[in-house]
Amino acid sequence: MFKIFFISIITVSTVSAQLTVPALSPKSKTTQTVGLTEIEIEYSRPSKRNRTIFGENGIIPYNELWRTGANAATKITFTADVTIFETSIKKGSYAILTKPGKNSWKIYFYTYTSGNWNTYLDQAPIASFTTKHIKLNEALETFLIYMDQITLDSAQLVFAWDQVKIAVPIKFDTHKKTMASIEKTITGPTDFDYFQAALYLHEAQRDLDKALIYIQKATRGKNPLFFQVYREALILADLDRKTEAITAAKKSLELSKKAKNKDFIRLNEKNIKKWSR
Repeated sequence: MFKIFFISIITVSTVSAQLTVPALSPKSKTTQTVGLTEIEIEYSRPSKRNRTIFGENGIIPYNELWRTGANAATKITFTADVTIFETSIKKGSYAILTKPGKNSWKIYFYTYTSGNWNTYLDQAPIASFTTKHIKLNEALETFLIYMDQITLDSAQLVFAWDQVKIAVPIKFDTHKKTMASIEKTITGPTDFDYFQAALYLHEAQRDLDKALIYIQKATRGKNPLFFQVYREALILADLDRKTEAITAAKKSLELSKKAKNKDFIRLNEKNIKKWSR
């Protein structure tokens, strides 16, 4: 009786044990901020493994819907409204299905409801786009989705695998949101708030006159910082007010030397020389 009970324990333990093996197409989650918008992409990454990927003899035939990854529907989430190929996409989560072709791809966005990509096959996409592909010089072993060419208000959503790359342009309404934040903060700002506002406007090359007003509110304070005065000099130079820019650069140089910041010492010396020509 004891022997039978002992064997039963061994049998149950063996059956309930779970096998752990590595995934052939591991899951990936990537997050990228563009301007004031966060983009999250969740998908699985299949590898080439000596197979033909796209085409008549490939594992992904031309002109057939693909879940754009492996195992489950690829999911992308935007925390704010975006524009893709002049089409407005509301903030939220979307499933991405694609239809690879010989020279171009069709890309379909569906309101995300499930990781089961088959549930989208009979649905109408909320938006669709067609874009030509770019041929890569070297084959990419593992499928990759990422954000590239990032600016303050634009980026590219990139799909790449084997020797194929697809780049989808996305626009973000960063300026409107940033200005709303600036105007709200400016009712009771600190010198650093003014500096941040000026920094944004200057880097975006928007309304440099207002950028100068903001930066000078920071640099006219009791203890202006070397990098704040340096930014004032850059804005003045871009406004073609070179004499004032040189004066500001000399002040920033002096402050940089006191702070023992070698980088800004070099930058100011370089600008003073350039603007003095």
